Amino acid sequence: MVARTPAHTVLEGRFVRLEPLAPGHVPDLFAAGGGDEEVWRWLPVEPPHTEDELRDLAVRVAADAEAAGGLAFAVVERAGGRAVGWTTYHDVSARDERLEIGWTWYGRAHWRTPVNTEAKLLLMGHAFEELGMGRICWKTDHLNVRSQRAIARLGAVREGVWRRHRLRSDGVTWRDSVFFSMLAEEWPEAKRRLRARLEGGAEAGAGRVGAG
Repeated sequence: MVARTPAHTVLEGRFVRLEPLAPGHVPDLFAAGGGDEEVWRWLPVEPPHTEDELRDLAVRVAADAEAAGGLAFAVVERAGGRAVGWTTYHDVSARDERLEIGWTWYGRAHWRTPVNTEAKLLLMGHAFEELGMGRICWKTDHLNVRSQRAIARLGAVREGVWRRHRLRSDGVTWRDSVFFSMLAEEWPEAKRRLRARLEGGAEAGAGRVGAG
């Protein structure tokens, strides 16, 4: 199978639906996590304190993801039909059969629920099984231990640390980035375990995430 870059698509699960991020999602997204310092703590921007700020950020995130060959998704909780966060495919190379999942956040009310587990199952399944990717990567701040644990629980392998990799949103301090990956041959076992967790009602990853 020849790998291909993501096209606009909707990924449907039992608990969540992932659909291309658009300005129309912003009111729900702002209600879910706008201005919440803890939600935005590990992301590379200051928390948006108005819907207009969040709308501008959503437009930029979607444009940046597409410029990198990827796609930004709104994560919509199926029970209420409201967007509760977003996540992206980015840094995509079909030639090298790889992409990164990142820029992920969810509103605080949806932490430690099935939202993150199923969203990741949908994203990884689409990347490996439909796009033909051979590698998925994640990265996060070295101080964000919660995110590192969440990524590891997905079945990803910690690869190493890039030192002084990114200036934090405070404009003063620098983060080291911890890299994780999963390969296509590792996906079937990871999928089995994550589906079992989901069916058992266990959340495989913390909801805040802040990976990217």
